[in-house]
Amino acid sequence: MLLREVERYLDNSKVPATKFGRMVMKDPRFVFDLRRGREPRAQTMAKVRQYLERVK
Repeated sequence: MLLREVERYLDNSKVPATKFGRMVMKDPRFVFDLRRGREPRAQTMAKVRQYLERVK
């Protein structure tokens, strides 16, 4: 699940959710929307996962 991957990254990196959203999606509410049940499109999930792979 994408939210779980993002939360793990946020916990490990100590990056605030708003900053992550701005960096990856240019949307500071992105993580908050995921937490509220937003279902991202396949293209959005791919973009987030590519970012997470780059920063490992």
